[in-house]
Amino acid sequence: MKPKREDFENIVFSCYTQVSRQGEHFVSDHVLSYQIAGDLVLNDGINDYSATDGSIRFLKRNQLLKFIKQPPPEGEFKSLSIYLDQRILKDFSLEYQLTSERKQFNKPLLLLTENPLLQNFMQSLLVYQFSDKLSDPRLVELKIKEALILLLQEQPDLKDVLFDFTEPGKLDIEAFMNKNFHFNVNLDRFAYLTGRSLATFKRDFEKIFGITPGKWLLQKRLQEAHYLLEKGKMASDIYLDLGFEDLSHFSFAFKKQFGLAPSKIISA
Repeated sequence: MKPKREDFENIVFSCYTQVSRQGEHFVSDHVLSYQIAGDLVLNDGINDYSATDGSIRFLKRNQLLKFIKQPPPEGEFKSLSIYLDQRILKDFSLEYQLTSERKQFNKPLLLLTENPLLQNFMQSLLVYQFSDKLSDPRLVELKIKEALILLLQEQPDLKDVLFDFTEPGKLDIEAFMNKNFHFNVNLDRFAYLTGRSLATFKRDFEKIFGITPGKWLLQKRLQEAHYLLEKGKMASDIYLDLGFEDLSHFSFAFKKQFGLAPSKIISA
């Protein structure tokens, strides 16, 4: 069964009846999310982060993440998320005179554990959601303000993250791409996250790597695939993690590059 999803402005209830493995996810807005049932594993390209029933997490905007949603046995994966977009945060910043002073927050997410106030707040949102009251934008706005106040009471330092409205600055392309090559996103997204226009990104990329971004990404992913296959991994287990959309495309590209089908690579 396909996942069900109901949207009431910036508050989203999600429900999945089967394992849902999403290849990539660009987090464009800050998100405060409550794990109602099931397990969620997030990966930022380096580390895995797990969230179980009852946990609350804060995701920072402008980052790439992969995730696996696992329903409980004979149950459904359920979560409730509040999307804190820039308009909402700018209005809140002006109303409460809050500004960002420091811009150092290198973690992709923050797990908020053992916080009865936030947990009770999220439970109250479920009551509103199931009674269809969150279709009223006035109530949605009030509940998001309440969420922000509770979040800042729990984590005052998040003020410097929430109210930092600057766009990504220029990053080291080589380091960024070597970390994130396995995310299957468009080049304009890579360009944005490294603080460049698409044209500048392509020009800077070719200066460093000597080939176009598209060719480099394909070669890098296939080289990593070859390494993993030699270690005993199965093609069906790795193609999504390496940024390929489907198994047949991966197998075709692999055979073209190495002259052998992935199944012919024997583990050492």
